Amino acid sequence: FASFLHLPGASEEVAPPVQQCFMVPKKEINVVSDMAKWKRSQAYADYMGFILTLNEGVRGKKLTCEYKVSEAIEKLVALLNTLDRWIDETPPVDQPSRFGNKAFRTWYAKLDQEAEKLVSAVIPKHLADAAPEVAVYLKESVGNSTRIDYGTGHEAAFAAFLCCLCKIGVLRVDDQMAIVFKVFNRYLEVMRKLQKTYRMEPAGSQGVWGLDDFQFLPFIWGSSQLIDHPSLEPRHFVDEKVVNENHKDFMFLECILFITEMKTGPFAEHSNQLWNISAVPSWSKVNQGLIRMYKAECLEKFPVIQHFKFGSLLPIQPVTS
Repeated sequence: FASFLHLPGASEEVAPPVQQCFMVPKKEINVVSDMAKWKRSQAYADYMGFILTLNEGVRGKKLTCEYKVSEAIEKLVALLNTLDRWIDETPPVDQPSRFGNKAFRTWYAKLDQEAEKLVSAVIPKHLADAAPEVAVYLKESVGNSTRIDYGTGHEAAFAAFLCCLCKIGVLRVDDQMAIVFKVFNRYLEVMRKLQKTYRMEPAGSQGVWGLDDFQFLPFIWGSSQLIDHPSLEPRHFVDEKVVNENHKDFMFLECILFITEMKTGPFAEHSNQLWNISAVPSWSKVNQGLIRMYKAECLEKFPVIQHFKFGSLLPIQPVTS
């Protein structure tokens, strides 16, 4: 099991080890040749370990199943509810261009200002020093305010945010299902609302050759949920009726539903990669293939990773163990 989910000082009663010096994360990947540093880094190992741990944790489980919901999970959902409320309070403005509504900048400025306070409400008092470090990942997870775009790099920042909360012991091993089903799922809802409300551009999208304009992780974890399903096979997700009847149970089908709401025309044309995936015989093969694709298309692409920030919790230093 991923070792960073078993950290010393992971319980409320025990103060964290004294030597932990938090720092504001910064950019370390500046040129293409820096990518080698990223792939060897502790940050990459921990990030990937976190993604794969959650992948196992949700295997064969429905969104609607029973699972433990801790106080930290409740607080994270409350944080996301606040971001959602701010969207309602910041309606799009009238402007000539259809895409990239400038009201997003107003919404983002509020998050920029409040992020540390929001994060401080989630973490216990004795970890208050971690808030500025962890808050950076939250701010990076909602899209770019200059370009008014959103993509898999922003999504990765949210996963990094959750990974950091695990590393400081705020989230525990038994929070795994709630991390994906409650927190990450709520995050997706808020991101979809942002994308729709402010007509955000896809960031670094490969267009028709990408998996999806905006997300990747829910396809990985969502395909894991469907492994060994008694009746749903990959070929079924292109069937509208199946999607409508089952999307509340499976993240993967929620993603398909959102795509069909946002795009017109034949599915095979606007989402060619997903169409190809529907021909794969089993969900476990889909899941393995998506993990490989995620590494190749997101984590090993300079345009995505150049924006990733590194601090004390996700360090650029090479893996020690």
